[in-house]
Amino acid sequence: FFQAEDGIRDTSVTGVQTCALPICHPSSPSPHPNGDVLMRRPPTHLLWLAVLAAAYTSIVAVSNLLIDTFIDLGAFGMLSAGTLTFGATFTLRDMAHQSSDRAGLGRTPVIAMIGVAAVANVMVAAVLGIPGRFLLASFGAILLSELIDTKIYHSLRSRSWLVRVLSSNAVSVPLDSITFTVVAFAGEIGYDVSKMAQIVEADLLFKFGIGALLALAKTAWNRAQDRRALSA
Repeated sequence: FFQAEDGIRDTSVTGVQTCALPICHPSSPSPHPNGDVLMRRPPTHLLWLAVLAAAYTSIVAVSNLLIDTFIDLGAFGMLSAGTLTFGATFTLRDMAHQSSDRAGLGRTPVIAMIGVAAVANVMVAAVLGIPGRFLLASFGAILLSELIDTKIYHSLRSRSWLVRVLSSNAVSVPLDSITFTVVAFAGEIGYDVSKMAQIVEADLLFKFGIGALLALAKTAWNRAQDRRALSA
């Protein structure tokens, strides 16, 4: 739309010459290329990061308590009860990456979150008597898979959040499961190669399943938030 501006005269023009000028109106927030509304206020992201860190630390602690409790799934392997909760940590970690990116803080808060979880779980282990081998396996696997997960997640910045999560999990989840199982149980009585393979099998099924469900739920929530923001 244009509006005419009066009062522009020239010696070669008789009367009043008008000049068309554009009228600009505020537009609604531009959607992020990945489907999210750009940069909500940083305090919101900081609060969300704190919530994610608390949830992440608590879930890792519960998972470590349940590591050596197994559920026989027959053809689907031996499921560690800790996997039922630990599967959520992969998506929580990717959600933390997303919030940290939006707040312009980079990867530092995510590394700090893992560090806080490690310290908190060492304290819990000391009180409850969780074997140190389980802690070493848990956080060794977490740190190793985090390095790979972060690399893949950030290399796919042009893709949707859901694609980044599922792609990074496709590599980091197997790496985490295999590393953890070998470090925690190799050489222990009753844990031969066959049984560890069954543990890894069940681990992969449930970690992928739980992570995917949470990622899909988060994507649906993001889209609902974006629709509300764009219609406001």
